[in-house]
Amino acid sequence: MAMSEDAAAAAETPQPAAPRRGRVRLKRTALMAVPAIAAGGVLMALTAQGVLAAQFSISGMPFTITADKLDGQGFAQFGSLDSMIPDSPNAGSTGGQVLVAVSAIKTAQITNLCQSVDLGGVNLVIHAGDGGTPVSATNLTTDSDLLSGDAEFTNIEIGGDASTFTKAGPVGKGNPGVFGQQADTVLLTNLKQHNYASTAVGFKLPNLRLSFSSQGC
Repeated sequence: MAMSEDAAAAAETPQPAAPRRGRVRLKRTALMAVPAIAAGGVLMALTAQGVLAAQFSISGMPFTITADKLDGQGFAQFGSLDSMIPDSPNAGSTGGQVLVAVSAIKTAQITNLCQSVDLGGVNLVIHAGDGGTPVSATNLTTDSDLLSGDAEFTNIEIGGDASTFTKAGPVGKGNPGVFGQQADTVLLTNLKQHNYASTAVGFKLPNLRLSFSSQGC
C-alpha cells in the first residue's frame, strides 16, 4: 500500500535523538568539585603540618597512659581548658570544662606503652611498643590533669609566654599570657598520665594489642 504524502514527509524528517538516561556531565561535575577538593586538601595539609590544631569536644571520660620510657625531641608544656559537648552526661560538677596541662612533643619514641579507659566495670586496654621496637609519634600532644614519673630536660626554659614557644613546633604554642615551659629534649621514665585528650599527626604502634580487662594500666 502506498503511503500518503503527509506520512512520507514525516518519515523523511529527521527525528530528534532520544535523551540518554542516567548520563552524567562529568566535566561540569569535576569543575564544581575542584574548589571543595582544593579547600579540603589545604585544610588536611595544614593540619598535617601542625599549623591548625585538631580541635574536638572531649568525651569527659579520662584515660590512663603508662610507659617505661618516653624519649622526646622538642618539648613544650602549658595550661589549657578542654571542653565537653553541651549537657554532656560526663560533665559532673565540672561545668563541662576540665583544666589540663598540655604536653607537646615534636617527635617521640615510647617504650612499653599501655593505654586504658574504664568503660564502667570493664577496661579497654591497648598495649604497644614492647616487642623491641618503640612506639613513634610526631607532633604529639596530651592533655593531662595528672602526670608522674622521672623527668630529664636539656636547655629548659620555665615561665615563658606559651604563645612564643618554638621548640615543639606549631602544636607547642599556647594562648597569649599563659605560663609554660619548653626544652630541646625530654626524657621521661616510669611515666604515668591521667588524660582527657591526645592528638598526633603521625602515630606508629608496633606489636599493637587491644583487649578488654578487669584491670587497667
